[in-house]
Amino acid sequence: MMKFYFTPGACSIGIHILLEELELIFEAYVIDLLAGDQHKPEFLAINPKASIPTLVRDDNTALTEFQAIAYWLARSHPKADLLPGDADGDTRAIELMDFVVGTLHGQGFMRIFVPEKFVPNTMDYDFTQQQGREIVQNGLTIVNQQLPTTGYAFDNFSIADAALFYVEFWADKAGIELPVKCRQHYQLMLIRPAVRRVLMEEGYRVNANV
Repeated sequence: MMKFYFTPGACSIGIHILLEELELIFEAYVIDLLAGDQHKPEFLAINPKASIPTLVRDDNTALTEFQAIAYWLARSHPKADLLPGDADGDTRAIELMDFVVGTLHGQGFMRIFVPEKFVPNTMDYDFTQQQGREIVQNGLTIVNQQLPTTGYAFDNFSIADAALFYVEFWADKAGIELPVKCRQHYQLMLIRPAVRRVLMEEGYRVNANV
């Protein structure tokens, strides 16, 4: 049986949604990042990067990195249509996913959530967090320009939507206003059954009135 290592409300929520969409059977293990669970020897033996999400597959090999796990799930279950299905569409989905994970998350939200990773002086935290908010706001503006007027990021729900959702979720919780099409996308995701189930499983109240 697969084993899924995640932190409630973290980026792993996107992978959790994909697992739920595919109706896969897996064992779930909560990694408390604040408590330092990711640095415990038993977890480092599985993932030396000390990161989530981590998915241990049926053959006992571990996959790490959001994009890699999402891509593997999509390719391993082609009938679920979690990728657009043509070379250009698949590339665009991966492009959006990489921008979400690398820029919005890695450069923007990381500055907001853990400014100490970017500056050593606590007096600089506010400035660094403001930088992060600006990166997120600018990034969401770029994504907003690329999204269709209605519907998902591409024709059907895809792995890119799961990635985009988690940063929209974070923006909502951080009081960062979502641009119009991002907000519509977020609302669309919030009424998706798998998303609602995952939010409840991870301890969040489901509210589509954003």
